[in-house]
Amino acid sequence: MRTVRILLVALVVAACTPPPQSREFPRITFAHLPQIALGVGRVEVRNDYLSPVAAPYVEHRFPVSPAAAILDWGRQRIRPAGGDGVARITLRRASVVEVPLARTGGVAGLFRIDQSERYDAVVDVKLEIVDPDGRVRAAVESVAKRSRTVSENVSAHGREEVWFEMTEALMRDLDRSLEAQIREHLEAWLRRP
Repeated sequence: MRTVRILLVALVVAACTPPPQSREFPRITFAHLPQIALGVGRVEVRNDYLSPVAAPYVEHRFPVSPAAAILDWGRQRIRPAGGDGVARITLRRASVVEVPLARTGGVAGLFRIDQSERYDAVVDVKLEIVDPDGRVRAAVESVAKRSRTVSENVSAHGREEVWFEMTEALMRDLDRSLEAQIREHLEAWLRRP
């Protein structure tokens, strides 16, 4: 009986304890990187991706969504350096799908901590040089993918940390790929910063 009372007191205390506050995550920025100057009159950043905002998609739950990070990349990394036309950056996809994973069943499952979900992220961006008549003169594009799993005992904060790390890694991959392609395929539009 004493054990039952202790258990009840512990449950009441746990119920009265406020849940941990969600951690504020920093904005993913590219201000520390040199801008890529292109011979255009302006830079246009577009988001053509519409998140389903329903399972199995979870990007809308990320502390910093891949879409927001990509739009910031376009505004911070690409700079117009004068000339005609537009550098049009289009976000075509920024999805993250949650995939449930199989768990160990039976008695063995009681003593084992399994990975419970996998998150598969895909981002797809295109950068086009468009002349004043609306014709696309040149283009580069990049797709970056990342996957991560979490254990069944991960906290809400731990899950958010994994999501934030995924977004950072996706953006590093995307930045490297797009910069390399710009330097290789858009050389005629590159200007000194």
